[in-house]
Amino acid sequence: MPRIEVDEKRCKACELCIVACPYEVIELANHFSPLGFHPACMVKPEACTGCMLCAFVCPDVAIEVYK
Repeated sequence: MPRIEVDEKRCKACELCIVACPYEVIELANHFSPLGFHPACMVKPEACTGCMLCAFVCPDVAIEVYK
């Protein structure tokens, strides 16, 4: 099953990954990152296809996709 991992130390909650995901797999977390942002997180892992659109649009290279 594909999955993503978000490096919370790099994510600045720009929400580009949320907009790019065609399956609404990503949302902002309820907790704060070390930078003081709500980092992106995977909320519907069963819907992830591993398309990597989230990783491609991330300006901070904070997302890793595993297939």
